[in-house]
Amino acid sequence: MSSFTMHGRKREQYGQYGGPLLAPLQSGRQQTAPPPQFPGQSLGRRIGPTSPLRDRRFPSGTRQRVSGSVAIGHPIGPPGRQRDKFVALPEEEDEVVTLLPAPLVDATLPTPSPEDSLAIAASLPPPFIFKDLPRDDVPRPLLRDESCWRGRITFYCVAESFDRKKLEELLKLTYPPNTIRSFPDVFYVEYIKGADIQPGGDVFFFDYGVVACWGMTKAQEMTIVRGIATQCMEQPLEEQWTEVDEFQYCYSHEKQQHVQNDTVTLHRRYAQDYKMKLAISYALAQSTKLSVYEKRVTDIVLETKNLPEALAEHGEVEISGHDIAKLIGKVFLQKSAVNLLGSVLGTPEFFWHAPDSFQALYTRVTEYLELESRVELLNSRFAVLQEMLDMLRDHQNNYHNVRLEWIVIWLIVVEVVVGLFELLGLFGLVGHPDKS
Repeated sequence: MSSFTMHGRKREQYGQYGGPLLAPLQSGRQQTAPPPQFPGQSLGRRIGPTSPLRDRRFPSGTRQRVSGSVAIGHPIGPPGRQRDKFVALPEEEDEVVTLLPAPLVDATLPTPSPEDSLAIAASLPPPFIFKDLPRDDVPRPLLRDESCWRGRITFYCVAESFDRKKLEELLKLTYPPNTIRSFPDVFYVEYIKGADIQPGGDVFFFDYGVVACWGMTKAQEMTIVRGIATQCMEQPLEEQWTEVDEFQYCYSHEKQQHVQNDTVTLHRRYAQDYKMKLAISYALAQSTKLSVYEKRVTDIVLETKNLPEALAEHGEVEISGHDIAKLIGKVFLQKSAVNLLGSVLGTPEFFWHAPDSFQALYTRVTEYLELESRVELLNSRFAVLQEMLDMLRDHQNNYHNVRLEWIVIWLIVVEVVVGLFELLGLFGLVGHPDKS
């Protein structure tokens, strides 16, 4: 049985044009014992690209809802999810058990007597009850460098989207044509070719502005981001909105593939299967993109949190109707990006033609990342913000209507006073007397 090291998720801030990376935030989570493994669960029919995750009814296992108040400096979403839960990944194919033929017995040999059988049994070594653990007296097979079976999975969200045509031209000019593969919404590049069954380095460029790097050093990742991604960005993100998520992968001989503590454990026979990496990267890239929207909503919440307090304390807010309209538009843009554009909620088109095992793998990883509950929480925050801004807009409209009413009242008062003086003048009570 192979073992792996618990890894905590690292979150960094990346500059818009290749600036220095800030120190990662430490989650401070202690290592805990993994919960019991759950058997594989059958999945339903394949879902179209426009179907939201919240409409699916897959078992959620040990998923917990993300909750809590907004705190300054702590983004909503990934830091609040349960990292140490165990999510079993589906196997591509069942193990085939081959029955070995019974050994042939030479009939010419004499049958040992009961006394001889007892003597032979006494001379054998005692059975080892922990036979699945390594023993000192049993030689272990010589493996290659164990470090090559572990590595980084890093995701960079640096733009709203990539110019797909420009990206394709740049990739063809930079890398050999046989190392580039195109999919409906992603480009794959074999950056480092693996040897035998050892994993290499792989890069995925998603159309919605996310770059995924498998098995590469930080220097190599910076070369990809600065040299390729920044040349093809459309609507590049500002430094405060860029997102960098880091996971770990581990290839082992364990039969049960799983994801736990932000570490994806796969069987070694999939070390060079880029399609399996792509299925996993789809879910992780959607999580990274969702983190950007979560940070934006956090910023809007922090920007407007004083308005209800001022309204409750003073009965009025020092914000114009124009600024309220801008906030309403900002909230609607983020809500439409999450729910309408499909980069976060939709099932990628790649799984329409891929084997069902890849969609099952994608679904399990989305369950681990709690995408469904995070989207529900994000939509609930959108609803609260929209309700608050509508209330402020109604308050501003009422205040404006009250001002107009008072203006009309004072105009009527002035008109009444003027009319009264005119009436008194007709009776000679007001005005200059006639000279005789």
